[in-house]
Amino acid sequence: MRILIITAGSRGDVAPFTGLGRRLLDAGHEVTVAAHPSFAALVGGCGLGHRPLPGDPQDLIRSWSRAASPQEVRALNRAYVDGLADGVAEAVADGTDLVLTAFAPAPLGHVVGEALGVPVIGTHLTPALATREFPLPGTPGTDDLGPEGNLAAGLEVVGRRDRLFAGAVARLRARLGLPAVAPAEPLAGPPAGPSAGPPAGPAAGIRPVFAGFSPSVVPRPADWPSQAEVTGYWWPARPDGWRPPAELADFLQAGPPPVFIGFGSMAPGHGERLSDLVAAAVKRAGVRAVVQAGWAGLGGGGDDVLAIGDVPHDWLFPQTAAVVHHAGAGTTGAGLRAGVPAVPVPVMADQPFWAARLHRLGVAPRPLPFEGLAAEALADAITACVTEPGHHRRAVELARRIAAEDGAAPVLAHIDAAYGG
Repeated sequence: MRILIITAGSRGDVAPFTGLGRRLLDAGHEVTVAAHPSFAALVGGCGLGHRPLPGDPQDLIRSWSRAASPQEVRALNRAYVDGLADGVAEAVADGTDLVLTAFAPAPLGHVVGEALGVPVIGTHLTPALATREFPLPGTPGTDDLGPEGNLAAGLEVVGRRDRLFAGAVARLRARLGLPAVAPAEPLAGPPAGPSAGPPAGPAAGIRPVFAGFSPSVVPRPADWPSQAEVTGYWWPARPDGWRPPAELADFLQAGPPPVFIGFGSMAPGHGERLSDLVAAAVKRAGVRAVVQAGWAGLGGGGDDVLAIGDVPHDWLFPQTAAVVHHAGAGTTGAGLRAGVPAVPVPVMADQPFWAARLHRLGVAPRPLPFEGLAAEALADAITACVTEPGHHRRAVELARRIAAEDGAAPVLAHIDAAYGG
């Protein structure tokens, strides 16, 4: 089959689909990933086709930090989404047999599927169907709100996404020659009443959702529709021919396992301040560290600190004593896979959810909010993380369970059973 995967956002929103895409490719499918131009090399290096989606998420995050008002933020978001819609329209190709879509651009993905007359599968990297069991990622705060409060908060997260995309969806439908009124919406979670189960109406049963994270990390909610499955992680593929930089390999061999520190796509433009903060925390904690530049542009130097660029986490993390990160879904999963404890420093979006989950699982100390982060607090958290044996023991136990999962297998099995491969 010719499969189009639609995703948007930072590296963590794209990299897991290289792993799922490679599995589909190995199964004999032709796979193309629609993602931002900055990820063309990442996608192409894994042997997958790439179609560009306009927009620069790094520039968008910078613009958010400079925005003077909520109205300006909304205008930035609308412009970004309009660009995505234009790119999705260009990515539509005759002969596409199946569309897989991440949660954020799903409204556009469903329009593409309707225009092509092909099925659409939701492929989510975070819990994105409302449930009574917990508030969805993106809900302000991390407290349990009670069954009905959790459900209402989850529906609001999905509704906020839908409202953001509404104008772009209408324009995309017109551009692709579709009627202005869309068919019934895809699955969004359980019904509002007290009983659990799938929604009624034309959407029920025709748009499955696969959630690419471990059920050992977030068990499948009992009130999710039957069409929604938690599969296990889709691990990013390594680019063909990748080799570790000699400087990094030498550093790892020159002393005890270092602590990894990186904030991924967060805090662009704050590199100098964060670099100084990290250097002070590392010195105070008395550890060696590998510091990943990321979009913040972190740096470091000296005998005990090495600054690096992008390195596959599945290669690096097992060689570390702990990982300090922003608690994005992908980095969280990579740390859990490696069986090492974490110091979560959440910034925004789904990150507080994953940070709280790491603490609840007992593999991390209490999260440190990124805003107001201080060297002393970071050093104390690193010390607690690497000296508390329970964190390491639980991380190893959880990694063992995750290693037994094959997150791509249910997706491949569904495609083979439902569409004949």
